[in-house]
Amino acid sequence: MKLRAAAAALALIFTALHASPAYAANILTNPGFESGLSGWTCSASSGAQAVTSPVHGGARALQATPAGSDTARCQQTVTVQPNTAYQLSGWVQGNYVFLGATGTGVDASTWGAPGAAWSQLKTSFTTGSATSVTIYVNGWYGQGAYLADDVVLDGPGGTPDTQAPAVPGNVAVGGATSSSLTVSWSASTDNVGVARYEVSRDNGTPATTTATSHTATGLTANTAYGFRVRACDAAGNCSAYSASVSGTTTSGGGGGGGLPKRVLVGYLHASFANGSGYIRMSDVPNEWDVINLAFGEPTSVTSGDIRFRQCPVAECPNVEPEADFIAAIKAKQAQGKKVLISIGGQNGQVQLTTAAARDKFVESVSAIIDRYGLDGLDIDFEGHSLYLNPGDTNLASPTTPVIVNLISALKTLKNRYGARFVLTMAPETFFVQLGYQFYGPGPNGTTDNRSASYLPVIHAMRNDLTLLHVQDYNSGPIMGLDNQYHFMGGHDFHVAMTDMLLAGFPITGNPANVFPPLRQEQVAIGLPASVNAGNGFTSVPEVQKAFDCLAKGSNCGTYRPRGVYPGLRGLMTWSINWDKHNGFEFSRSHRAYLNALT
Repeated sequence: MKLRAAAAALALIFTALHASPAYAANILTNPGFESGLSGWTCSASSGAQAVTSPVHGGARALQATPAGSDTARCQQTVTVQPNTAYQLSGWVQGNYVFLGATGTGVDASTWGAPGAAWSQLKTSFTTGSATSVTIYVNGWYGQGAYLADDVVLDGPGGTPDTQAPAVPGNVAVGGATSSSLTVSWSASTDNVGVARYEVSRDNGTPATTTATSHTATGLTANTAYGFRVRACDAAGNCSAYSASVSGTTTSGGGGGGGLPKRVLVGYLHASFANGSGYIRMSDVPNEWDVINLAFGEPTSVTSGDIRFRQCPVAECPNVEPEADFIAAIKAKQAQGKKVLISIGGQNGQVQLTTAAARDKFVESVSAIIDRYGLDGLDIDFEGHSLYLNPGDTNLASPTTPVIVNLISALKTLKNRYGARFVLTMAPETFFVQLGYQFYGPGPNGTTDNRSASYLPVIHAMRNDLTLLHVQDYNSGPIMGLDNQYHFMGGHDFHVAMTDMLLAGFPITGNPANVFPPLRQEQVAIGLPASVNAGNGFTSVPEVQKAFDCLAKGSNCGTYRPRGVYPGLRGLMTWSINWDKHNGFEFSRSHRAYLNALT
């Protein structure tokens, strides 16, 4: 009897040790899509269907495709118990796939980009007062079809997710300018469960990103900084920080050095007057960080010889003497402002068709910079100044002389003035974003292609470019990355146009070409200061709604950007003079808004 009792006891212990842990039942309906879409509601344009291949488990899986402004969401609402922990998981494939739960007091989500391999997304939440939640899965705009299978909502009860992602590896610092450093790292080995990365500079409050790089801006020249990175999941679990890696900013004040994290750029009518009135340099309000003198103009279209003169007294009775003008520029610079000469404008066409014109451009622009002690150059070529010859469709290796010579001239100026040289550009949307639709031989049978002609210049100068502020005005409708046309005057237009610069975009006409993303601190949004200043005026609330969407991921309209861009640099306007004419609405409203952003 004693031997039998002992054997029975050992058997019970063995069974207890090796039994599977107790899990709560999956409370979702049709979690593996074996019954098609039964129990799930999918957006009308998603083309959602239960496919037989590929599948993760069973015989079927969900396939849906985002289209236009639709993310192809499929969801179902289930009853839950209040103040109870639940665990949500699902197996997915696709470029970007999101899994989450929403309800009263519940907002849990996670995402992954697993590509063609099945990967599991996991998150957890506690219901609070909620008695029902909506479980959802969706893709992202323009990212192609996604697959989902074996979605599980365990509950009630269970153990909340407490497992942190792995520490990111291969942390490195590079891309140094006088005011910024770029930190990069390898994705956490369990990247599918990563909701964000946190980057701490010198052990300070971390910046967050969903990418595997981050550019720290507003830094001091010739200074070393240390960076650590950690990975966090949607449940709030964070890995340990990586070891600190350091980098040093370059010396000098150019390339954006000394500018604040958020900038206001304005054009000053320095060589002419119009209905907005003339403003002396000393009277330019303090809100402006970059002041572009409008304009340096060519003596002829193809000469390359650029001249600048102050507004004539007959046209501007209150114009200051040149000595006072120069003294006021120095005073602005002592306050940390940058003053540039802007070349071109609506009437100042410049075509550097020859090497001689290129060299004259460098010589004459340098003479203006040196005479007035300026910080650099703004390129505002409009009209037919830039074009691409038919067949010149290689973004990285243009052959059209006006493009090649301009790039060469800008590189020469950069080398001449070094790190302190500030370079900005203000193209129209026609010359940049229209490249998403046209590139190479011109649209509608034209023989010269101006659409996208700025792109090779921007691409060639991207390492030296301080700011790109495309003119989001005086424009026709432009197609965004959602393949929908967007129109001036509202927040969606600015979000769509800016998203293209920060996410990158393919160039129709040569599919092998892709315009790579610019760094966030290089990009500002260009706007008219008033209804008098240009077509496409956008009200203050609409502008700030666009900036909220881009920089914070909130307050978005129908267009959803490909990412969140907390480093978006600021706003540009035509012009300081028109802003004064409009009671300083632009500068005062937006300066306060930008200062309040973290």
